[in-house]
Amino acid sequence: MSGLIAASWLLGNGHSAPAVPPASLGQPDLPLPETPTPAVPSPPSGQPGRPTPGDTSLPEIPGTGVLRHGDSGHGVYELQVRLLQIPHAYPGGAIDGRFGTEVQQAVARFQERYGIRGDETGVYGDNTRHALMLRTK
Repeated sequence: MSGLIAASWLLGNGHSAPAVPPASLGQPDLPLPETPTPAVPSPPSGQPGRPTPGDTSLPEIPGTGVLRHGDSGHGVYELQVRLLQIPHAYPGGAIDGRFGTEVQQAVARFQERYGIRGDETGVYGDNTRHALMLRTK
């Protein structure tokens, strides 16, 4: 209540109230610090479709790029989920995020069954990804 009396007294004496609200109203006095961007780990370099040392391109989005035997991660997990939706392509296959022999064979079966060309047999490249995404959810 005393704040209202002081403000009233200041206004009544020809003084204006401060243009900046007091800090007690929850207004920060200093700009907020910027939130750092989380680091995205890069896949190993020197492999086809992988960044090389000194590469300044943006990191790949999970699930994009070429996936092949030996790869692992979220993109492989998504591939496995989609392969299970194709009848007889990946029967009883694991959903573990590892691109092993079973996944490679499932990708090859899918490519052959649907006539996918442009990617190596058993390699999940752009053409295979597009065809699989059109047929799955």
